[in-house]
Amino acid sequence: MLWEMHYMNKAKCRLKKDDKVKVISGKEKGKIGKVLKIYHKKNRILIENINKVKKHEKPTDKSAGGIVDKEAPVHWSNVMLMCSKCFAPVRIKFQYQDDNKKVRVCRKCNDFIDS
Repeated sequence: MLWEMHYMNKAKCRLKKDDKVKVISGKEKGKIGKVLKIYHKKNRILIENINKVKKHEKPTDKSAGGIVDKEAPVHWSNVMLMCSKCFAPVRIKFQYQDDNKKVRVCRKCNDFIDS
């Protein structure tokens, strides 16, 4: 059982916080947003203004409570990274620079995604 749980979470996320991504499947298909948070153990990411859900919250000292719209996380296989140069959703590859720094590279235009 423990081995199976480790095997299920073996997938690597190639996205980072503040990346622009495009949703490629689901009810939000075609929308573009910025990555707010990555949940590695659940293989999900939180994207700004994508997958809004209504949440009932109790009143607290900070908020009045009621029904609040919040973003819910989506599976990272349902999004693709947007290249800033070719303005398209792209797959990425990794390359090492001269100083042995690992960077992400667009497969369409071969431009560096990381600065």
